[in-house]
Amino acid sequence: MTAPTTAPTTAPVAAVWAALGTVHDPELDEPITDLEFVSSCTVSDDGVASVRLRLPTFFCAPNFAWLMVADAHDAVAAVPGVTRADIALDEHFVSATINSGVAARAGFVASFAGEAQAELDELRAVFLRKAALAGQDRVARPLVDAGATPEELADTRLAEVPPSPDLDRLRERRARVGLPHGPDAPLLLHPDGEPVTAAQVPLHLRRARLTRVGIEANGHTCRDLLAKRYGT
Repeated sequence: MTAPTTAPTTAPVAAVWAALGTVHDPELDEPITDLEFVSSCTVSDDGVASVRLRLPTFFCAPNFAWLMVADAHDAVAAVPGVTRADIALDEHFVSATINSGVAARAGFVASFAGEAQAELDELRAVFLRKAALAGQDRVARPLVDAGATPEELADTRLAEVPPSPDLDRLRERRARVGLPHGPDAPLLLHPDGEPVTAAQVPLHLRRARLTRVGIEANGHTCRDLLAKRYGT
């Protein structure tokens, strides 16, 4: 298999690579480029973008695999100058079904007829809400370490938090699932969008931290498995 592209230099490939960087593993909440799930990325002279994807194991969950392939197709197809997006997942037990279904824009249910009962919008939302909860720990942890009290944390609005990539990431995740994400939105929110009270802050932050640790631990496991499988 072609070695992973890590630093594309030509303009068309760099643009496609940047688009792939917006595609996340829904469970790990990380870009597929950072996870090294992109094994090759080329653009022909006539604008055909060919991308090969790989996953840590032969039996990675088909629903997550589908989302990554479908999202990669949409992201690459939207790049100016790309005339066709050719996205393929390699060495997966249902890669043929996923690749053909995504290419035909058939949908998950039609592609897995008799096996899938619903499209994956709700699954995506579930993991975005988990990512938003984990993001609260990332953003609130420096405030906690600086001595913020539960009362202060419950009253903190996003506009009052120092700018950071973690804050931008939290806002983006909330926006995608319809949770308050503007300047006046509370930093701490329950998954249903209700503000966290001062009395609820300690337990809420423990849940947020456990969620974050779980996501990050899965990410480390997947990286180790990918390295073992492909010798990266």
